Amino acid sequence: MKPHRLLSLIFALVILFAHAAPVFAQDPAPTPTTPPAAGAKEVTTENTEAHTTTLWEDLEHGGITVIIILICSVATVYLIVDGLVRTTNMKKAVPELHMKAVQGLFRHGDYVAAYKFCKGNPSPFTNVVRAGLTMAGEGRNATEEAVVAELAKENAEMQYMSSYLSVIGVCTPMIGLLGTVFGMKSAFRTLNVSGVGDPSKLSGAIGEVLICTALGLLIAIPAFFAFYWMRNRSAAVIHKIQESINSLFRKMPYEHLAGAHLGDEELYAAIPNWVQEPGGAAQQA
Repeated sequence: MKPHRLLSLIFALVILFAHAAPVFAQDPAPTPTTPPAAGAKEVTTENTEAHTTTLWEDLEHGGITVIIILICSVATVYLIVDGLVRTTNMKKAVPELHMKAVQGLFRHGDYVAAYKFCKGNPSPFTNVVRAGLTMAGEGRNATEEAVVAELAKENAEMQYMSSYLSVIGVCTPMIGLLGTVFGMKSAFRTLNVSGVGDPSKLSGAIGEVLICTALGLLIAIPAFFAFYWMRNRSAAVIHKIQESINSLFRKMPYEHLAGAHLGDEELYAAIPNWVQEPGGAAQQA
């Protein structure tokens, strides 16, 4: 596991345990009671006092759906941290030293050295430049297609993990709603058994199952926010790289580079063996 992913996972677990720790509430101070007067009926306060529950007790009442939502919360924190690492800022996407070095080599027409520099100093900017130089000998169209393909690859690399935040943002409210529906069935089953004589039991049960919906929305809202923020950040980085590439290849002398192979990748395509050689007979495959 890569170091930044391990750090993201540890941070996510810390957040989970911090939210799942029980919040102990202090019991209210006992109030002095006076004995009932002669002939008066004793009034019980069992149902009149509000029952204070901890966060952990509320989560336990949510059932299996709360466990699923808590797992989604860990995944959300992990994906946010991983996305922040992947969506590099402008200085890392287009390093100033890399830009100046490539511009200087392009001014001198030393495209082979420019290719070697880009290969030895990988960054989103140099990766795209290297892809364009590899196809420069094939003409303008081939070079532009290679640049576009590499830009799409860099964009996909930056948004590879953060795209799952959108899935979490869609699924967690529905998971919470499913838990609430199951809890409501149990609440009305309690009403069917105890009747309407004690509505506090029904209201308490409904309040307990609504924790599922609340948790689902609590995870979905920051997940959606982080997803769109990272997507816009990646789009800005790709736009900056594209502007830099356009300025480099604007006056590329493709006519002088026709047929040249600037890269060091192995070329597998060769002349077919059935093509007629000069002074000889045509060979059949």
